[in-house]
Amino acid sequence: MYEAERAAGPPAVGERRPIIEIAGLTKRYASGLDALRSVDLTIREGEIFALLGPNGAGKTTLISIVCGIVNPSGGTVRVAGHDILADFRRTRSLIGLVPQELTTDAFESVRATVTFSRGLFGCKPNPAHIEKVLRDLSLWDKRDAKIVTLSGGMKRRVLIAKALAHEPRVLFLDEPTAGVDVQLRQDMWALVRRLREAGVTVILTTHYIEEAEEMADRVGVIAKGEIILVEEKAELMRKLGRKQLLLVLSEPLDAVPEALEPYHLERSADGTTLTYTYDTQSHRTGITRLLADVSEAGLRYRDLQTRQSSLEDIFVGLIGERRA
Repeated sequence: MYEAERAAGPPAVGERRPIIEIAGLTKRYASGLDALRSVDLTIREGEIFALLGPNGAGKTTLISIVCGIVNPSGGTVRVAGHDILADFRRTRSLIGLVPQELTTDAFESVRATVTFSRGLFGCKPNPAHIEKVLRDLSLWDKRDAKIVTLSGGMKRRVLIAKALAHEPRVLFLDEPTAGVDVQLRQDMWALVRRLREAGVTVILTTHYIEEAEEMADRVGVIAKGEIILVEEKAELMRKLGRKQLLLVLSEPLDAVPEALEPYHLERSADGTTLTYTYDTQSHRTGITRLLADVSEAGLRYRDLQTRQSSLEDIFVGLIGERRA
């Protein structure tokens, strides 16, 4: 059993306590590169937190510092109230890390290497837990196989099993599904949800925006070593998401009538669709007035559709503003 499964499940959203507290965190490398610039971030117990950012934004550096792999240049990090520098062994025992790289003990069996990982953290042997982890990751049938014989996707599963072997309260997944097949991705999503239900906090970095949109409770965006936004996923999409009304016309249109220019309509290449973009927060969307003016202009439409901007649209827009 995972440690958190012995409790009564995760606390309600309003009752979640901070499990990771980062304040003024900086990292400057010898080359002069400022990988992190005074990062402040609080991650709550039992949530799935997606950390998004382009290559070189500082995602992996941030994770590496929290996990004790890289030393910070300044600031503090506390895990479950313990300082990562003053109480390294305690904080590291609370964390599981699934790195990007496929680094495993090639000639060990799957069960042996996962069992060994548990022992590294001073945990007592627990074959039942190891079996549960391997079964959750569809590795039980491969338990006696040498890792060198496994496919890339199976090796990725082994990395996850190793990270869960010591029953951590926090799990970091650093680009966990990069280069893996669709089936493994779906299996991992299901596993992450089960972990959250058991009270484990999951921090996910990913280039697959749909993963964050599918699973995350909150989203953080990092760019050039700075956290530029942290928001509840639903609230983020409500605040920054655009909504569009698509008017599918009965007859193709060569140009948007002059009377409709104030609406800044986009005409499709074949002239069959007009797209109206509006603010989801506005009390008045202008749709009723638009439809009246469309009819007044002599246009007829055979269908109306709405489309909400995705988290990827929002993310690209935020990064674009930051780079500008």
